[in-house]
Amino acid sequence: MAIISTMVFGEVTVLDLIIFAVITGISVFIAYVAGFYLKRGLSDTIRKDEMIKIVRLVQILLILAGIFISLPSFHVDFRELLVIGGTAGIIIGFASQRLVTNVGSGAFLMLERPMRIGDSVKIGDTSGTVDDIRVLSTTIKTYEGIYVRIPNETVFTSEITNYDANVARRFEYRIPIRYSDDADHAIYIIGNLLAGHPFVLKNPQPSVYVDELGDNGIIIMVRVWAPSSEWWSVRTEMLSKIKTALEKEGIEIPVPQRVVWLAEKTGTKEKKTSS
Repeated sequence: MAIISTMVFGEVTVLDLIIFAVITGISVFIAYVAGFYLKRGLSDTIRKDEMIKIVRLVQILLILAGIFISLPSFHVDFRELLVIGGTAGIIIGFASQRLVTNVGSGAFLMLERPMRIGDSVKIGDTSGTVDDIRVLSTTIKTYEGIYVRIPNETVFTSEITNYDANVARRFEYRIPIRYSDDADHAIYIIGNLLAGHPFVLKNPQPSVYVDELGDNGIIIMVRVWAPSSEWWSVRTEMLSKIKTALEKEGIEIPVPQRVVWLAEKTGTKEKKTSS
């Protein structure tokens, strides 16, 4: 017990050093565990170099917090540190308000994870693929190949539409055919085409039905589910195949038609049809 109470320097004893070492050791262990779970949680969300920066920053903050908690063991006036730290925090906060807002928004985005790198998204008026998610900003590669950097504050407060969040995505066609064509036969042809495509999902199954009796023909509605990763290719491919298959069976897409009545001098009316 005499060794523990031995003065090392000033009023600091061996016991104070032991308390400091224990608290610091615990904070280092907590920082290591937090870093492990952060790496596992962010590995598929942001780039590896950005993830390493975030993990190291969090670990440093946790270790500094442990050191700050252990300072009273060295007989440091905690109240003075709080006043100094609070004043410095206010000054830094005013000087870098936008920076802090973007960092905070980036942290919430990484925790909430409404999107990941490679997802097709729409953020505000910007549509494209998520190229990078950083601490301060998110980069979107538009479908025209243009890179757009959006501050995380804007991303966090905007409506985010993620087209790849669900494993499946639906598309639909409205296909008109002539009144003289057999609608049931057209539905049968389209159904066979959908059943033979490897990326057209069976569950939810596709729907093909007569949806409307239009001015120029019968409207057949086709609704198809496909994997989100293959959605665009299936959508463009099937439309061409349906058109070709219907034409091969003599089923045509009608052109707009209008019936015009012309009055004759005798008072009778003559009906003429033009397309």
